[in-house]
Amino acid sequence: MTATQSASPSAGSDVSLTLLLLKARTFIALIAVVAFFSFAAPNFLSTANLIIMSEHVALNAFLAIGMTFVIITGGIDLSVGSIVGLTGMVAGYLVLNGVAIDLLGYTVFFNTAEIVLITLAVGVLVGVVNGLLITRLNVAPFIATLGTLYVARGLALLSSGGATFPNLRGSAEWGTQSFPWIGAGSVIGVPVSIWILVIVGLGAAYLAARTPLGRSIYAVGGNERAAALSGLRVNRTKMFVYMFSGFCAAIVGLIVSSQLVASHPATGETFELNAIAAAVLGGTSMSGGRGRIGGTIVGAFVIGILSDGLVMMGVSSFWQTVIKGLVIIAAVVVDQFQQRLQQRIALQRQAALGR
Repeated sequence: MTATQSASPSAGSDVSLTLLLLKARTFIALIAVVAFFSFAAPNFLSTANLIIMSEHVALNAFLAIGMTFVIITGGIDLSVGSIVGLTGMVAGYLVLNGVAIDLLGYTVFFNTAEIVLITLAVGVLVGVVNGLLITRLNVAPFIATLGTLYVARGLALLSSGGATFPNLRGSAEWGTQSFPWIGAGSVIGVPVSIWILVIVGLGAAYLAARTPLGRSIYAVGGNERAAALSGLRVNRTKMFVYMFSGFCAAIVGLIVSSQLVASHPATGETFELNAIAAAVLGGTSMSGGRGRIGGTIVGAFVIGILSDGLVMMGVSSFWQTVIKGLVIIAAVVVDQFQQRLQQRIALQRQAALGR
């Protein structure tokens, strides 16, 4: 009996240490990939390369932040990549062509701020469609967003007949000359996209941790039926997360078209996979009810650094796809193991209290 009692604290401490390491897995993975590529890839830690990587990470981080809220509610948004392509084409079309009003015989051109607002509104509108399909028509999130994935991509192709909108440098006459600054500009040496990410990330983290809406998002994902019985507006919460996901995707569409000074309808293909990978790697549970914005952003850094590091090493794009797939699988497996370990610890504590 004495030997058993003395072994129990040691076993419990081992389990607690394992759980702690699992919770810190994203930071451990980040340190590991940075350390590996620092030795394996030349000039990996150069200032110029770090700036480029941070811009790439920002694009995935925006999508992953929106995806995190969706997954926490127990849903999924496969349409974000297509929203990126559609909103990029909307921005490019407005910069080049404006909106022709045939009945009045003239064309309305918008300045950069108005184009940004219209483009963001389009992203939110696609999110509204997703939300209505899921909450009003009871379509499964996977099917609903898969459908809007195709619809949004098709609309992007139709907007230009599959062609690119080139030379989006804007015009001083219409107040659009500042459009390229969104993606290529910088403030005190830091790219504008990073500043936007800081604002969106801090706002999302505050919303998740400090507001009633954030608590509703977690409650819906934890137990939707219980959330509804407790008086929470489940459908409104779901509508919000899909609208916010569309909003984040529209930001990416604006930034990409601004960086390239061109819009292409195929922009954003497979972006949703990177977003899901970053969210899951950052600790968001695919079963819902658990996730953190901070962890998601770290997960986006892991995915982004992994992608850029493999490119610098000259690894084939085909192998890069394989590696990303393995990362997603590993992240889900580790997440499931963490959940089982937490349940085990909870049962042990209940048993100890019952003695």
